[in-house]
Amino acid sequence: MDNVTHSLAGALLGQMGLKRLTPRAMPTLIIAANLPDVDAVAVLMGTEHLAIRRGLTHGPIAMLVLPILLTLIVWAWDKWRPGREAVKPGWLLLLAIIGTLSHPILDWLNVYGIRFLEPFSERWFYGDTLFIIDIWVWGMLVFGVWVSRSLEKRGSRLFARPAWLMFLMISAYIAGNGWITGSAERQGRELVGKQWRIEPGSAVAAPVPMEFWRREIIWRGGGLYGFGGYRWPQGVLLSGQPQFVGLNHPLLRAARGRSDVEAYLFWSRMPVVIERDGRVLLADQRFLDPRVSDSFTIDLGAAE
Repeated sequence: MDNVTHSLAGALLGQMGLKRLTPRAMPTLIIAANLPDVDAVAVLMGTEHLAIRRGLTHGPIAMLVLPILLTLIVWAWDKWRPGREAVKPGWLLLLAIIGTLSHPILDWLNVYGIRFLEPFSERWFYGDTLFIIDIWVWGMLVFGVWVSRSLEKRGSRLFARPAWLMFLMISAYIAGNGWITGSAERQGRELVGKQWRIEPGSAVAAPVPMEFWRREIIWRGGGLYGFGGYRWPQGVLLSGQPQFVGLNHPLLRAARGRSDVEAYLFWSRMPVVIERDGRVLLADQRFLDPRVSDSFTIDLGAAE
């Protein structure tokens, strides 16, 4: 998810009562909720960063190391700039772990993917449940933090209740979206088999911005790929004609071994070879919209 969501999630956790455990709890939770994204510096590597992002810093070793490092930094800061009360390192470490763990859990919810088990396994995991920026989650997070803070400033002992309510509502929202995705993928596979007489190798129901009741259906099988749409409760409607995946294209075969191509293929969930404006491109079926996919394609050369 985006870093606004991660930051608000850390703040909500604090308003649920966790910030009362130790001084410096709230900044620790918010920083920890964003900490695995330290791998964002890899974007300086160009396309090769696709093989690094959402990997090692989102895996099990990082879930132990990053909270310890953050705890030491916050503890050292508190020693240098002491507050009214000294931090409690044990509670601080627990909060750093909780905040850090919230990050890969949220990242798993979209179609981009995450490698939960890196470095022990390079397998990608995909939740296909929420769009990477979900305004409804934003709204619930902001509302929960704002109302909780307002009650707290008034001296209410019940300040944590709005935060807990929003936490439960967000959890229910995520579960409901998971059900919509599962229904859309099941119907998509069935319709592909009936309409095109193809056994789909995979069917992904990708969430779209704002409209949580809709999904983009992305399917492939038998060397072909195609698209469709899903709207709850109406169902799935396939669109267009199937296209060849094209992974045997001579320009792609010639490019194998290039660092950018290998990194892309490692990252890509649904790679395809397409032609656009006289060029042959290696692309990912999830990001084929030319308005947004320039950073998700590799130029393989001029089309013959």
